[in-house]
Amino acid sequence: MVRKLKYHEQKLLKKVDFLSWKTDNTLREVKVMRRYHVQKREDYHKYNKLCGLVKSLTAKLKSLGPRDAFRIENTQDLLEKLYSIGVIPSRKNLSLCEKVSVSAFCRRRLSVIMVKLRMSQTVKDAVKFIEQGHVRVGPEVITDPAFLVTRNMEDFITWTNASKIRRHVMEYNEERDDYDLMC
Repeated sequence: MVRKLKYHEQKLLKKVDFLSWKTDNTLREVKVMRRYHVQKREDYHKYNKLCGLVKSLTAKLKSLGPRDAFRIENTQDLLEKLYSIGVIPSRKNLSLCEKVSVSAFCRRRLSVIMVKLRMSQTVKDAVKFIEQGHVRVGPEVITDPAFLVTRNMEDFITWTNASKIRRHVMEYNEERDDYDLMC
């Protein structure tokens, strides 16, 4: 049994309700961060801000007349940019831009793309490989798992030449030759 609060204690706690205090609604944030193994909360907030900017730009473009030359040109530019990044599935309609979410940006992270390409079984393993320097995109070795991969760069994700994982894959596929043994 809890003792009855004294007058001054009641006065201090008058404005605080411990039964229904404000929450900061981080449930969705934590869910997305766990699913895509986002390590920095700032990255989530950047993606969220980008989504807000895209949605506000879409609303402003929709407020213009459908035959307006400015609207047509900027709609095409926005759709092309979001499609080339890989955030929307097609360039058909402006309504696709209204549905852009943080998850769409998280799906374009290098670690998630590695799982999609079956270079890793889990996103956590992919993050570990990236941080250890086993992965390159084109000629550059990438050590940041938050690296956003565009549709064009997706084909150029490979293991580095000195990576032991690459050696194991080549041995498994029986593609390793004597020159690779010297490396």
